[in-house]
Amino acid sequence: MNQSTGNLPKSVTVQSPASVANLVCGFDVLGMSLSNPYDLMKVERTDATGITIRHTDEYQLPTAPEQNVAGAALLALLHEYARPAGFDITITKCIKPGSGLGSSAASAAGMVVAANHLLGAPFGKEDLVRFAMAGEKVASGVKHADNIAPCIYGGITLIRSIFPLDIVTLPAPRLFVVAVHPQIEVKTSDARQILRKEVLLKDAIKQWGNIAGLVAGLLKNDYSLIGRSLEDVIIEPVRSMLIPGFAEVKKGSKEAGALGGGISGSGPSIFMLCEQEGIAHEVEKVMQEVFNQIGIAYHTHVTTVNPTGVTIVDG
Repeated sequence: MNQSTGNLPKSVTVQSPASVANLVCGFDVLGMSLSNPYDLMKVERTDATGITIRHTDEYQLPTAPEQNVAGAALLALLHEYARPAGFDITITKCIKPGSGLGSSAASAAGMVVAANHLLGAPFGKEDLVRFAMAGEKVASGVKHADNIAPCIYGGITLIRSIFPLDIVTLPAPRLFVVAVHPQIEVKTSDARQILRKEVLLKDAIKQWGNIAGLVAGLLKNDYSLIGRSLEDVIIEPVRSMLIPGFAEVKKGSKEAGALGGGISGSGPSIFMLCEQEGIAHEVEKVMQEVFNQIGIAYHTHVTTVNPTGVTIVDG
C-alpha cells in the first residue's frame, strides 16, 4: 500500500468485456465473460486529487463520480487505498446500458482494473470484485458479482458467497456464444421487482440439479450435460414475459443446433451456446428472422468465451 507511484505508468487503456450473468439456471451465482462487445476506457493518473469522468458515447450517463458506475467503484477502491490520488477517465461504451450484457459491470470492472494497474497493483482480484460491486449497487440498487467476477477473472465464474466474497473460477469451454439484443430496455431493478419471493421446493430441487449439472458439465467438458442443464424453472418463466419473441428464439435456436441458452442477465438480450461456428451463424439467422418478423430492431453478436476478462491494451 505504501508503494510510490513515481515510476508507475501515468495512463492506461483497457478493454472491458460484456458478460452473461446467470447462465440460465444460476441466478446471481454464475457469470461468463464474452470476447465481444467491449467498452474502451482510458484512465490517467493526475497530480491533483479528484475524479473527472467524461463519456464519448451517446448514452448521457452521469459524470459525478458517486452517481457513475465507474466512479463509485473507483471511490470504493480509493477508500481502502487511503492515499491521495486523482484520475481523469474517458469512457467509450460499446455495451449499451440496459442491454442485459453487463454494461454496468464492464464500466465498474474496467475502472478498478485500470486504477489498480496505475497504482502498482496493491489489490488482488477478489478485492477488485468487491470494489466494483459498489458500482453495481449504483446501477441496480443491489451489490451482485455475477457480471463483475467474470469481467475481472475471465471465463466463467461461480459466486459461492457474496458476504464473505467467495469466487470459484470454472473452465472456459471452447464454445461459440450468439447473443441478440432487441432494442428495448429492461431495467435490472424492474426485472428484480417482478420475481417471486418464494419458490416451490420441487422447483428449487430441479434448479439445484441444473446448476450442479452445468458446473459438472463445465468441469468435465461434457457439452451434452451442459446443454441438458441449461434450464431455468424459477426466473426465466417470469422474466421471459418482458421479452417479445423469446420463446421463438429459444425454440428455433435449439432446432438449429444450439446446446441451449436463455436470458442474458435481466434481459432483454438472449444468448445461446453452440459447439461450432457454423451452427452459431445459423442460430444468428434464427434470431434475426424472429425479430424481423416482430418488427423490433436488434443487434446480434457471434463471439466466444473470453478467458482473460478486462485486458490492458495500452499502458
